[in-house]
Amino acid sequence: MKFILRILVIAAVSYGLSRVLSGIHVNDFWTAIVFAVVLAILNTFIKPLLILLTLPVTILTLGLFLFVINTIIVLLASKFVNGFTIENFWWGLLFSLILSLVTSFVNRELDRDRSL
Repeated sequence: MKFILRILVIAAVSYGLSRVLSGIHVNDFWTAIVFAVVLAILNTFIKPLLILLTLPVTILTLGLFLFVINTIIVLLASKFVNGFTIENFWWGLLFSLILSLVTSFVNRELDRDRSL
């Protein structure tokens, strides 16, 4: 149930950000849901490999390179989903930063509900 809720939150944030940020384009909410599912799959399988391969750079930048990895994953997900486009790397970086902030807040709230 939490997985579905998290997918819906990511889809809602993605759809909302496409209305606010001019460099992000989403056709409809269904496209945002598909994007959220693809993003979850990439975060599960590809992101750990990227983190492992770029570990020296991540250590040298004190973890800041993880933002670049998040952006790469978001851009890759947008390539797999028709109707979801990100104009360039910088829009992707801004999108992934805002998405990370919102999802971390939601995850914290969901985990707090479980501990009660």
